[in-house]
Amino acid sequence: MDDFPLEMPKAELHLHLEGAVEAETLHELDPATPLEELRALYRYSDFDGFLKAFGAVGKRLRTPDDYGLVTRRLLGRLEEQNVRYAEIMLAAGVVLWKGQEFGPIFDAVREAAAGSRVQVRWILDGVRQFGAEHAMQVAELAADRVGKGVVAFGIGGSEERGPAEWFSGVFAFAKRAGLRLTAHAGESMGPESVWAALRLGAERIGHGIAAAEDPALMRHLCENDIPLEISITSNLMTGVVKRLEDHPVRRLYDAGVPITLNTDDPAMFGCTLAGEYRLAARQFGFSEKELRGIAENGFRYAFAPLTLA
Repeated sequence: MDDFPLEMPKAELHLHLEGAVEAETLHELDPATPLEELRALYRYSDFDGFLKAFGAVGKRLRTPDDYGLVTRRLLGRLEEQNVRYAEIMLAAGVVLWKGQEFGPIFDAVREAAAGSRVQVRWILDGVRQFGAEHAMQVAELAADRVGKGVVAFGIGGSEERGPAEWFSGVFAFAKRAGLRLTAHAGESMGPESVWAALRLGAERIGHGIAAAEDPALMRHLCENDIPLEISITSNLMTGVVKRLEDHPVRRLYDAGVPITLNTDDPAMFGCTLAGEYRLAARQFGFSEKELRGIAENGFRYAFAPLTLA
């Protein structure tokens, strides 16, 4: 059980570039700042604190070359874990918030990914609490890059401060532009947040663990083959699940809800994708056969479908 999660071909569908930046990589970008000071950026006590930490790390990515470097470092770690395919979320909303030009940054990450054995597609992510107008700017950036590696548009950030209903027009525009649709929902709020994301047209749900509280919602996800992008360690570290044994991943799986396993923000949570598979086995009793099926789901539900070959 220790070996096969590393050796098994895997795909990761819920992975934030900025949340995958190690403190050591920030130090590589900024050697004048002590490493311990950079590590302090990754300390937080709750979900809102995590969002602030995520923003603080993102602010330290100042140039396209910075983004290219962190992309190469991430993909190197994924290659070591036999990750064959990754849909990486790029926080275009944060780039705009910082006042940076998005085009050169995207060109840099795309070029960095071209040299990797991992097949990469990009999801441009809007920030819920920044509002619909800001999200539309992100959707327009994504629409301009359909066919250039961008496969989807999504929203993340605070569910409470950015209700899904704000974004109906943005999602409609993104769909017309040929983008696939995803949304973080049911992470820090309840099942209604997932329902609201589904009404937007979301084809996959980031996290979605609150669905375990609503049998009708679980049936809907099963019947419509809508997967949840589960990130066990993430949910524990942000405090949306208080104890590991309380995580609903097993209940969701046993109810027939399609799931994938992911790291979300591996540098901020100190996890790896292979480690998430080991955790699922050790803590929740997933068998090797079950985990191989979940790994296959990563390819099955990809927005640019691939095979294991």
